[in-house]
This record gives sequence, C-alpha cells and structure tokens, in this order.
Amino acid sequence: LCAWIKGIYGACLENNIKEIVGVMEGDCSNTKALIEVFKLRGIKIYPFSFPHSHSLKDVEIEIRKFMDIFNVNEDKVEQVRKRLNRVRKLAKKIDEMTYIDNKVNGFENHLYQVSLSDFNGNIDEFEEHLKKVIEGMEKREPINKKLRLGYIGVPPMIGDIYEFSEKLNAHFVYNEVQREFAFPRGIEAANIFEQYYNYTYPYDNEFRIKELKKQIEKRKIDAIIHYTQAFCHRAVEDIVLKEELNIPMLNIEGDKLNTLDARTKLRLEAFLDMLLDLKQK
Repeated sequence: LCAWIKGIYGACLENNIKEIVGVMEGDCSNTKALIEVFKLRGIKIYPFSFPHSHSLKDVEIEIRKFMDIFNVNEDKVEQVRKRLNRVRKLAKKIDEMTYIDNKVNGFENHLYQVSLSDFNGNIDEFEEHLKKVIEGMEKREPINKKLRLGYIGVPPMIGDIYEFSEKLNAHFVYNEVQREFAFPRGIEAANIFEQYYNYTYPYDNEFRIKELKKQIEKRKIDAIIHYTQAFCHRAVEDIVLKEELNIPMLNIEGDKLNTLDARTKLRLEAFLDMLLDLKQK
C-alpha cells in the first residue's frame, strides 16, 4: 500500500482528527477505501469530487455542492480567494526567481509552493514569512549549473533529490505538481470555478501535457525527472509522458524511505552524466 496513504491514516489517528475533507474523485485511487476506514473510526467526512470530464460547467456543479455542505455563498468564497491570492503572488515570485533569476534552489521552490496547500496553517504568518524569505533570496548570487531540470509527478518522499542533483551540476527550475498546488494561473481566474478548471492535477493527461510542454520551453529545461510513488496508479502515466514529451526523461520511484537509496543515486548520476556529455558535444 502507498506510504502516503498509510501516513495519512496514522497521522489522523495519532492526532485525534475528527473531521476530514475526502477527495473521492480526481486524486488518489486509494482515497475511497481510506475514507471508508475513517468512517468506521467515527471520523466525519466532507466529500468532494473533481469531475471526470474537464468541463467548466461540471467543475462549477461540484464546487457548488461543496459550498452547500459548508453553507457558504460565492461572495464569501471569492472574498477568501482574493485574500489567498495575495500570498499566491509571493509564491509565484519565488518560482520566477527560480527559473528567471536562478537565485532559488529546487528544494526551496518545492517547499514554498507545496506549502500553499494549507498556508502552513496560518495565512498571515505564512505571508510575512514569504516576504522575509524573498528579501533574503534577492540578495543572493545566481545559481550557476549546466543542466536545467524539471521535476514532474507527485511531490517527492525523498527530499534529498534536489541537493544530490545540485552536486552533479544540475538545477531544478520546475516542480510541476507543487506549482499546481500554488495555483499560479488562479490569480488571474475570474472566479473559484475557473481557478479549479484551469488546474492540471485532477484531469486528463492531454490538458496536463499542454502545460508541461509550455513550461519546458519557457524554462529552457534540458531533461525531466518523473517521480512516482510505489503502488500508485500514476506510475502508468510514465508511458504516456515519455511518448508525448520530446525530452530526456528518467522515472524514479519512491516508497517508505525519505532519502535516496544507492540504486536511485546511481541511476540519477548516470542520467545526469549522460546529459552533461551531450551538452558538451
């Protein structure tokens, strides 16, 4: 079973969580079963489903259902969304400083964007923290690495992948799903429905691949690391991505370990060495 699912289950029981939002469609295929177990444990579930069809109308229907559960109207939702967008602009700035100014490393890019999933539990404090972080980043010298990498797939269990790659003359300038969690295009969206419509993570690969191709060109990416979690259905997507993206790609899989194992280090090193050799020719 996926280590993330086991971790979520354990964390909820350990911290005596009483209420959970369960994403029933468009995310993890194990969530449905996990939700059933939580119900047995007496945990209250608030269900939400991304529509199978990538249709603005269907997205709106699902979000309105979710709004009804919490008894909130669109005006209230938009008021909060505008507040969150102020913080999202700061994360967008960090992303731009990663691939334009080259002053932010791949792990920092990952960390601050993925943290927009919950704004570290406190919107005001997180906003102030990002402002201070950006201030420090602006004073740095640019990172000078020969290879520009993109990271695609779910956020990694193995956090040292960024540092390890940097030692091999590579700089991650794109974190796909982490960036999606930060909703960079949501800032310009007219409303919450458009924001969640223009979000690649829960929908078909065709929509996702369009955005990937755009970012590969925009960020001048040399190669892709595609991370998949053991026992996850998303591993199958590697076949489609390798077929559709005209770029060198290495698929690595993580499970329980939170650091790279010797085999994965060897594969990464060989892949990056090959890319460096090709660059020098």
